[in-house]
Formats: sequence, structure tokens, C-alpha cells
Amino acid sequence: GFYANLLLTQTPEHILTQTNNKTEILCELKKEHTGVYWYRWSQERQQFEFLVFSNRLGKATYGTNVSQDKFRVHEERSHSSYSLHISRLHPSDNGTYYCSISQSSQLLLGSGTRLSVADALPLPLKTTPTPVSKKPVQWITKSKAVSRKGPCSPLVWIPLATGVLLLLLSLIPTAHRLYREYPASILRGA
Repeated sequence: GFYANLLLTQTPEHILTQTNNKTEILCELKKEHTGVYWYRWSQERQQFEFLVFSNRLGKATYGTNVSQDKFRVHEERSHSSYSLHISRLHPSDNGTYYCSISQSSQLLLGSGTRLSVADALPLPLKTTPTPVSKKPVQWITKSKAVSRKGPCSPLVWIPLATGVLLLLLSLIPTAHRLYREYPASILRGA
């Protein structure tokens, strides 16, 4: 799954901002797709959450309990760039945000953008500026047919399950490396 970063580029890598501000995460695609998924990984809740799917026709499908007023997707006419706009930020919005596309039964993840929201920022730090697109963008209209009841559709849970599996598989080399780096005496408790 490491090649995914070459196909989906996210900017910026990290956003530090204050409560009630708004921000934007840009996702540039170099691959054919039917639409873009946006997910959030919450370290605090240890949860991978589906936020919104935006198809090429401009329809948006939101995850369960996701506010359509808080999360908006903008799409460029070329379908090669999408941006996620998040308003009324709160510390509960902290997490790593990923754009992704479904390709040949695989979920390709972007590089991720870590969002940190604080009630007050330390004095030496300033809010990270959000990227400004040079091309005109159009608003994505929200689908009125979205139901907030019942189980998730396969459109949501298949990419979500694939994303979680890819995330877990990507942790195996790190765990193996850490295991090799510790001396055997520490592992045996000597």
C-alpha cells in the first residue's frame, strides 16, 4: 500500500488551529476514479470513521452522525483535485484525515493530514495556513436521499474495512523492526 502516496497527494501534512476556526485539506489524484472517500482516524477513540463520499456527479453521501453542515467537499472540474472543508472546529475533530479512492477492489489511501484543534494556541505558534487552490472550484451538492438509519451500505463498509485492513498490515513491518531492535535480554526480562 506504499504506492498509494504517489497516486493521492494530500496537503498540508499537519494543521494546528483554534476552536471555532475552519480549515481545508486538499487531495490531488493521479488515477481514474468514481469518487473520493474521506475518513478520519481518531487516536483518542482508536476509531477509523467514514465521513463522506463524493462521486464524480457531485453527489455526497455522509457517514452516520456526520454533520453535512460541518463537512463539505469541493471538486475541481477536472476531477483531479478534491478538498475537504471543515467548519466550526472543536478538539473532538482532532485526528488524521485521509482521502481515498477505490481501485480494483483495493482502497488507495492518501498520505494523511493530521489536524490538531486547541482552545488556545501557545504564543510562539501561529495557525497553519490552509492551501489555496488556483483553479476555480464548484460546490458539491448534498444528496437528499441519504438515510441516517439502518446498516451501512457496501459503498461505505467495503472501502472502510479495506482501509482498516491496510492500516493494520502497514503496522506489521514497524512492529517487526521494533522487535529486532530491542536486545534479547530486555525481551526475556533479564
